[in-house]
Amino acid sequence: MAGRSSNATSTRDRLLLAAGQLLHEAGDGPVSTRAICERAGVQAPTLYHHFGSKQGLLDAVVNYGFTQYVQAPDAGGDPVDRIREGWDRHVEYGLAHPAFYVLLYGQIEPGVPCNLTSSAEAMLLELFTPLAREGRLRVEAAEAARQFAAANSGVTLSLIAQPEDSRDTGMSAQVRESVLAGLLAEEPAGGSSVGALAVALSTALADDVDALTTTERQMLREWLHRIAG
Repeated sequence: MAGRSSNATSTRDRLLLAAGQLLHEAGDGPVSTRAICERAGVQAPTLYHHFGSKQGLLDAVVNYGFTQYVQAPDAGGDPVDRIREGWDRHVEYGLAHPAFYVLLYGQIEPGVPCNLTSSAEAMLLELFTPLAREGRLRVEAAEAARQFAAANSGVTLSLIAQPEDSRDTGMSAQVRESVLAGLLAEEPAGGSSVGALAVALSTALADDVDALTTTERQMLREWLHRIAG
């Protein structure tokens, strides 16, 4: 069993290494499934067995490279500052590794979720949730995470497309602050809006509330969602 497991790991690693090497060599050009398999010394069914599809393999390669540079912001401090830091790291990675970045975000398959995008949204959700509980969000935390992640990747792709010698890097901070302004409500000390309070209560309902049944919690969350909207 141990030998079988080790062999499976070795095959998976060979595919990752082959795909990474070919992506580097190709620059902005395409990389074929056949080339990856030939480099790794395997047949196409082996690739599909380990990764499901060519895109699954490429996602895994880019996810590995991405996580080497874009780590979760350090714990502590204001979540908004950590959200800003995460945005900036995301853009910096995309500009430093444009071929990897465009491969993942610029050539996604319609209807096929991107694992890296889901991971980014999950990380953002952890940061937006405490803001929602404090009455500092205009929308629910999950929606804030989706909007912020979409804007972040959109700005990065836009900057990659610009000639490097005339790239408007200041646009990133401008869009970041514009998106945050649309998501963040007034500070609690200044009086949260009804919508922000509705978001805060809806977030609190994610915890167990013994006084309400599951159906009652769902109904209340729907009403609060309408108020927040």
